[in-house]
Amino acid sequence: MCAEDRARRHFVDLFDISSEEAHALLARAVVLKAGGHEPRRTTPLLGRSLGLVFEKPSLRTRVSFEAAFARLGGSSIFLRGKDVGIGVRESVADFARVISQYVDALAVRTFAHATIEELARHATIPIVNALSDDAHPCQAMADMMTILEIKNRLEGVRLCFVGDGNNVARSLAVASALLGVEFVLACPPGYEFPEEFATRFAARFPGVPLQTTHDPKKAAEGADAVYTDVWASMGQESEADHRREIFAPYQVDEDLMARARPDAVFLHCLPAHRGEEVASGVLDGPQSQVIPQAANRMYFQMALLEWLVGGSGIAS
Repeated sequence: MCAEDRARRHFVDLFDISSEEAHALLARAVVLKAGGHEPRRTTPLLGRSLGLVFEKPSLRTRVSFEAAFARLGGSSIFLRGKDVGIGVRESVADFARVISQYVDALAVRTFAHATIEELARHATIPIVNALSDDAHPCQAMADMMTILEIKNRLEGVRLCFVGDGNNVARSLAVASALLGVEFVLACPPGYEFPEEFATRFAARFPGVPLQTTHDPKKAAEGADAVYTDVWASMGQESEADHRREIFAPYQVDEDLMARARPDAVFLHCLPAHRGEEVASGVLDGPQSQVIPQAANRMYFQMALLEWLVGGSGIAS
C-alpha cells in the first residue's frame, strides 16, 4: 500500500480490516508495550497533530489517545462535540473538509455510527472510530491484545460475553472472527445482535458461527475469558431501571466465573457498576484483568496511529 493510499485509510469498523492487518497491528502493539519504542529517541509523528471530537464523556478513550499520540511525538487537540456541532452548526461534509486542513488524523466518539461513516467519506485524513453506538473497534482490539498477553495465543481461545449485544459485543465478535477466537454472547431474549449486524457478519465470515445463547451458565462453560459491560450504555439512561430487572440473572459473579476454566480471566471495558453487571468479588478479584486491559488501549492505539498517520508498513 503506497503512502498516498494509506493517508486515506480509516479505522471506522473492524469489518473494514483484514485478518492479516489485525494480527499485524496486535503484534506491533505488543512490541511497543515491550519497549520497542523509545519516545525520546524515536518520534515518528513529530510535528503531527491528532484531533479528538467527543460527543460522549470519556476517561480511558480520551487519555489513551492523547497519551498514545504524545508518545509517538505528536500533539492532540480536544474538541467537545457540543462546541463543534457536527451536523448541527455545519454539515458533516463541511466539517470533514475543514478539519482535514488542520490535523493529520481525527478520532471521533459519538452516538450515530453514520456520522463517522460520513466523516470518512469526506475527509482527506484518517478517521478513527473512538466509539459509536454500533462499534467500539479500538476497545475490542486492545481486549484481544490483553487475551494474547495472558494466554500466549488467540487461536482457539473461548471468549464469553455476558450482557447486551451492544457496540462492544459486536466489535468483539468481529475481532474474534478475524483472529481465530471462539466468541459466544449470552444475553436476555430481545437483546441479541441486531439483524443487520448478523447479516453483515455472515457475509463477511461465512462458516464462522455467530453464537448466541440465553443461558449465561452454558456460555461460561470452558471459557478462557469472561467479559461483561454495563447494562445501560450512554444514551440508554431512561431504560436503566428496566434493564436492571431484565439483566439481573446475567450478573458475572463468583458462581458464574467458577463455570469457566480455572485459569479464566475476567474482562470489562469500564467504567463498571459493582453489584450490577459484575460482583465486586469478581471485579476486584485475582482473575480480573481490567486494569491491564485499560492500559492496552494506549498501546494498541499507538500501533494504529503509527500505521494510519506515520505510514508504517506493519499491516500492508
